[in-house]
Amino acid sequence: MSFLSAIYQKTESLGHMYNRIKTYVFYAPFFKSIGKKCIIVSPIKLTPDVIELGNNVHIFKHARIEGIRYYQGEKYNPKIVLGDNVFIQQNLHLTCANSIIIEANTAIAPNVSITDIHHPHEDITQPPELQKLEHLNVEIGKNCKIYNNAVILPGVKLGHHNIVAANSVILKGEYPDYCVIGGIPGKILKLYNENKKVWFKPE
Repeated sequence: MSFLSAIYQKTESLGHMYNRIKTYVFYAPFFKSIGKKCIIVSPIKLTPDVIELGNNVHIFKHARIEGIRYYQGEKYNPKIVLGDNVFIQQNLHLTCANSIIIEANTAIAPNVSITDIHHPHEDITQPPELQKLEHLNVEIGKNCKIYNNAVILPGVKLGHHNIVAANSVILKGEYPDYCVIGGIPGKILKLYNENKKVWFKPE
């Protein structure tokens, strides 16, 4: 290892330690619950009183993780759960009026949007932003990978070890364990056969 590489690694380790200390000094006291070894780096917006973090959760820069308590005269009771070892890269946009659960070991790439909220548009006398919210729970299973710019919409339930391709829009529905989902709207592109131990394309 070169001298410059060693200096870089040392600097990175110190930055990591600084962000962890900052997390527990400035953010942790306000969370509904928070585990050990979490890191939160410069979020845009958090509503920590409705967020539960497991152990070793990493949330990087410019995240908006927001529970909506009141909107257009309606009261909501949001619940946001990030399980152990959830790793969130920059620019996550997550809004929740009822329930969004992301289970352990799931990784989320940059610029992903996740919401359980729908703004109705049926009443053409009112802008969508002024109509009362509709919501459907979102669940993301263990060991998933959500790639860049994906959008997860209300009513989505991803199984364990689901891979969501970059730039995909995933609509309401249940998706089985061990599948690759991609496209607009998202469709199952590959499944895993546990008996044969192979991935295959569905018909």
